[in-house]
Amino acid sequence: MSGRPSVAVLMGGISSEREVSLSSGRGVLSALREAGYAVRAIDAGADLSALVADLSADRPGVVFNALHGRYGEDGAIQGVLDWMGIPYTHSGIRASSLAMDKAAARAMFSSAGLPVAEGRVVEIERFAAADPLPLPYVIKPVNEGSSVGVDIVRAGSNRRHEIVSAWRYGPLALVEEFVPGREITVGVMGCNDGDVGALTVTDITPNPDVASHDFYDYDAKYAAGGSRHVLPAAIHPDAFADAMRIALAAHRVLGCRGATRTDFRYDDTAHGADAPGRLVLLEVNTQPGLTPTSLLPEQAAHRGIAFPALCAWMVENAACRA
Repeated sequence: MSGRPSVAVLMGGISSEREVSLSSGRGVLSALREAGYAVRAIDAGADLSALVADLSADRPGVVFNALHGRYGEDGAIQGVLDWMGIPYTHSGIRASSLAMDKAAARAMFSSAGLPVAEGRVVEIERFAAADPLPLPYVIKPVNEGSSVGVDIVRAGSNRRHEIVSAWRYGPLALVEEFVPGREITVGVMGCNDGDVGALTVTDITPNPDVASHDFYDYDAKYAAGGSRHVLPAAIHPDAFADAMRIALAAHRVLGCRGATRTDFRYDDTAHGADAPGRLVLLEVNTQPGLTPTSLLPEQAAHRGIAFPALCAWMVENAACRA
């Protein structure tokens, strides 16, 4: 372990994605030990002063940020670690907060000429009164991850009142046109120096026997057998190349560092097999899942990067952020 930094893995947290983070953290701990690092786990609870005291008393060389959701990938914990002067994995404050704010990220993507769906931010209190977009459309929280709170409103469903009564994600929601077709995703490993770039394209098909919806929802993401991943995706080669290019561009537009994963809808329903379909950029995940069913480790393995090597790459590039 000579010359390698000691690593504290932040996991758990207090967001709606706590269980996912714990699973990611356990995987990272095992992988880093296998790679030869001195590593310990910290369950980042609601007591911030306790976390700061822990990190101060046993100061690590690097913090591996395995938190997901609010406070873990929205710039909050990044600000604490910057204030303490401790290098950490993944993106910094600005990129993390921009990516987590779907409305802000959409604006950045649009201004850079990247393809986004038609949509707008609405006040959830007014949502029940009328459809804000032609049906069908998607409603989602502005600041959540892992498809938490995402719903599709289809013609004849009349579910607006039900959605509002169950809403617990703040006063605003993002509403976007529903794009038919497939869900695809592209992982990126990028830190300027040491860039690997876009990894590959994965085609994701939710398992209707496990997932609660016909899109890549929370159950499809994390339940065993919740979805089928095909990589490299069997899509038109032009669309494949565009997805790789757009994912890398989105990573750079937001100023991301380390590993990210960019999600798309790919509408190939109106085109023949000989023509590329429509790509729509949904979001960039600055803290991609590192669970046994997660997409980024699968893509890295496809490129010949084993999971311990992937985690070690993140640690070794922790200081690359701005």
